[in-house]
Amino acid sequence: MLCLRWRWPAPGIGTHAMKIRLGHTQIDVLRYLLLWLAVAFAFTLQRVLSHNLQGQSFPFEVYLRWSMIQWFTWAALAPLVFALGERHPLRPERRLAGLGVQLLASVGVTALAMVVGALVSTWFEPSSFGEQLWYFIAQHFAMGLLTYWALFAIQQALHFQQEKARREVEASRLATELAQSRLLALKSQLQPHFLFNTLHAIITLLDEDKASAEDMLLRLSELLRAFLEDYDGQEISLRQELELIELYLGIQRTRFKDRLHSRIYVAAELLDAAVPSLILQPLVENALRHGIGRNLGEDTIEIEGRRDGDMLCIEVRNQNSTLQQPGAPGGHGIGLANTRLRLRELYGDSAEVRLDLLWPQGVACRVRLPLRIRDDADDAPEFAVHGGAA
Repeated sequence: MLCLRWRWPAPGIGTHAMKIRLGHTQIDVLRYLLLWLAVAFAFTLQRVLSHNLQGQSFPFEVYLRWSMIQWFTWAALAPLVFALGERHPLRPERRLAGLGVQLLASVGVTALAMVVGALVSTWFEPSSFGEQLWYFIAQHFAMGLLTYWALFAIQQALHFQQEKARREVEASRLATELAQSRLLALKSQLQPHFLFNTLHAIITLLDEDKASAEDMLLRLSELLRAFLEDYDGQEISLRQELELIELYLGIQRTRFKDRLHSRIYVAAELLDAAVPSLILQPLVENALRHGIGRNLGEDTIEIEGRRDGDMLCIEVRNQNSTLQQPGAPGGHGIGLANTRLRLRELYGDSAEVRLDLLWPQGVACRVRLPLRIRDDADDAPEFAVHGGAA
């Protein structure tokens, strides 16, 4: 059936835009009619040349009328062909059945086109309906079958294209949801891990220095508030991440007292760069656990952020730890593995994290990820760097 849709214009426009629906595709009526008029005109020229070669001749408008009756009949029946194609598509599991249905439909619709064409022709020709019907069957039935199958092929091609696009969108949506689920799982794995280690550090101070333990609890409450209120997304600004890591370092400086120092070197233009939330905490935790947490003496945690072309490079260095094997990540726990997985989920092969030995002593954890400045950087909290021993 012919499906027409009236679309009301915007205020100030006095015309109505009418659409013809062909399956899931819509086309302007004027464009649709011009398309079929072009087909009718092409066949008109063909018929004129053919008759001239045979020594027959009629006025040009007669040839145009014949072609317009033939092809505008199919213009009216095209939505029906598209509807039959949608209702009985050629599915791989039922291809023969679909072809059988379409074969019967092509004969039926073509016969209907012959009847409609003959009825319209009787208004312009002196012959009877029966004579016009036999003429249409003799002259146009084979072309009508070809027209049906051509329209059906166009419908199937459009259907497969739309289905492919729909599946790609669905696959992209599912991949995004899966990646988000993995990232949430990794982040939820990291936060309890950090909380347990921090609470353990506070417990060790309860019997030794209650004032310091109370100060650590206050810093921990600020850190947890930041987790719960401000940093729900997968990415935050480097400014916010440094604010979080400063709270964490404050807790650790209280724990290790004069043995621990920290320095942060980050260019001001990089403070609004996007980084995964909690990217620094597990790296700093590893540096402490494998450095001052195991070895005697002092240690300095250095955090550096710099730009390398279109990449953001972040380094976490300390001088009081070493690697079991040069460049090997083994023995550095859940934090480093979690960081690698999160970077892979967020940036694919564009990001990397590795451990390197420093000369004469120490370890550097180096992270490279695509540099992107956050649009909402103006809403980020102000950050002030605090260094030195607590």
